[in-house]
Amino acid sequence: MFETEIHDLSDDADYAAASQQGPSSKAGHGISNQSYSSEPENAEIVYLKDNVTIHPTQYATERISGRLKLVKQDSLLFMSWIPYKGQSSNARLSERDKNLYTIRAVPFADIRSIRRHTPTIGWQYVIVVLSSGLAYPPLYFYNGGVREFITTVKQHIVIVRSSEDANVFLVNNFQDPLQRTLSSLELPRTISIAKSASSSSFTNSPSDGNLERLDGGPRQKGSDAARDISIQVLEKFSLVTRFARETTSQLFRESLVDDYRANENKKSNRSSQDKPREIVSNDVRVTRSEVPVPSDPLEFDKLSLVWGKPRQPPLGPEEWATFLDSEGRIEDFTALKKRIFYGGVEHNLRKEIWAFLLGYYAHDSTYAERQHVMAVMKSEYETIKNQWQSISPEQAKRFTKFRERKGLIERDVVRTDRSLPFYEGDENPNVHLLRNILLTYSFYNFDLGYCQGMSDLLSPILFIMEDEPESFWCFVSLMERLGPNFNRDQNGMHSQLFALSKLVELLDSPLHNYFKQKDCLNYFFCFRWILIQFKREFEYDKTLRLWEVLWTHHPSEHLHLYVCIAILKRQRAKIMQEQMSFDTLLKFINELSGCIDLDAVLRDAEALCVCAGENGAASIPPGTPPSLPVEDECIYQQDDEAL
Repeated sequence: MFETEIHDLSDDADYAAASQQGPSSKAGHGISNQSYSSEPENAEIVYLKDNVTIHPTQYATERISGRLKLVKQDSLLFMSWIPYKGQSSNARLSERDKNLYTIRAVPFADIRSIRRHTPTIGWQYVIVVLSSGLAYPPLYFYNGGVREFITTVKQHIVIVRSSEDANVFLVNNFQDPLQRTLSSLELPRTISIAKSASSSSFTNSPSDGNLERLDGGPRQKGSDAARDISIQVLEKFSLVTRFARETTSQLFRESLVDDYRANENKKSNRSSQDKPREIVSNDVRVTRSEVPVPSDPLEFDKLSLVWGKPRQPPLGPEEWATFLDSEGRIEDFTALKKRIFYGGVEHNLRKEIWAFLLGYYAHDSTYAERQHVMAVMKSEYETIKNQWQSISPEQAKRFTKFRERKGLIERDVVRTDRSLPFYEGDENPNVHLLRNILLTYSFYNFDLGYCQGMSDLLSPILFIMEDEPESFWCFVSLMERLGPNFNRDQNGMHSQLFALSKLVELLDSPLHNYFKQKDCLNYFFCFRWILIQFKREFEYDKTLRLWEVLWTHHPSEHLHLYVCIAILKRQRAKIMQEQMSFDTLLKFINELSGCIDLDAVLRDAEALCVCAGENGAASIPPGTPPSLPVEDECIYQQDDEAL
């Protein structure tokens, strides 16, 4: 039954052309297997391509070039990408940065799919997605070669073309019976289950420092799996990966069976009450004397006392009036934002002040000018809204993209913040407004469209503004900064996680080294925090206060990254004491929801930002969200220097 769905690639124009040419990428460079002394004797290089590039940020000038190889050993195929040494397009990218992105011989048994992008004009790239749902950054082929890459892969393993997207190739290595079973169940895995792969000299753990998370679950018809981010899958990811690890351990790794049983015995012997100097987790029980925790190099508690200023009461109406002149202009916007940073805003003022923070109103506009802006923008909103409202049922039948996005939005809005009185109940008009705004935005920004997670960002804005057009334009302003979080190639998220890694290395090198030891340098456990700006981590009112603080961009427009570090540093002893690995760390981070002291974290984040100073700013690549994008340096444009 399954075999009938496999598409023969011989009818594909790209494949046919490449088949005639042969593996030119290897032969064209005159490379033979013997020239690589580092390869095992029984390994064969079946594909080699130089100048394949990874972009750590959205800028063309910041790139890391390297050599992409496909290596066959016995019956297994491996892919590696090794950056060139001593070459960099930007002085900001160190050798350690390059190592973070290195792909070291990942077996195709661990790869789920390959997405190709081969535009007529522009750069070709592929995105490799692992079985776990993690994805490597896009690999750009400046001089072509994607067709030959796909051709070579097909010659050695089975490729299944997606029936929904001709540019997605599903990888199916069914040599092992258990792998065939798990593949049919579409369960994400974190380790290879091929016994032969585990014993191969090529089976090094892939460097997870350059991985991004895509939707690891089965794709629903009508959705874009490369873009839609399933937060529910993220939250359950640790449970699934633990199941997969334990299953494969029992089948193939006797030593891991012993470790698993030892952990089970530890869990069964846990006391129901905490004992002095002991830490209890779901997986292990460790005494502090057994696992020493490196001291915090910044003496974190003292640092926040010295640098972090105390929080203040929220900005009230009387104080707000002092910032306005007689015509309604804000006289000192910087001072206002600093005041909001330290105390937030009283709830009844948020509707007015959020419009300034989000850029809907100019800070130097008058009362009269703002009334005019409201009228003009309301009319423009209705024009855009009418574009999708005027689509007839007959048109909709022939407008696949509209039907897909409309379906996604309607499924998401009925699950967004429904426990709040503002959104609860059947036929709630505010849920309908949420749907209308998101549909209108998908027409306003048709390239980006709608992505899962956007409803989480819009919900608080509509809750505060209580006006459809105003909510829409405030959301547009927010998405100008956070839109890259939802890009198809995930460059926005990738650049933020990369910057977070650099900042942790700067501010707490022992913690960074611990994450490196545990293969957690991708910092993917912070993915949800960054994607929807901590919305799931705090109570709703505290989320509103956190967002207005972040929107002040004081003392840094990337304060959210320092908030991440502040939370991690407050948990560092527990994380390191219990020797948390990726899956237990992800579960632990998710369980912090509702248990984080916002005032303390903001104070710590400010202290960390001040302490990091210029070195911290230099660790964040230009254009990293929520920075406004610089259009003339976007990597999607042709750049002579890069080409």
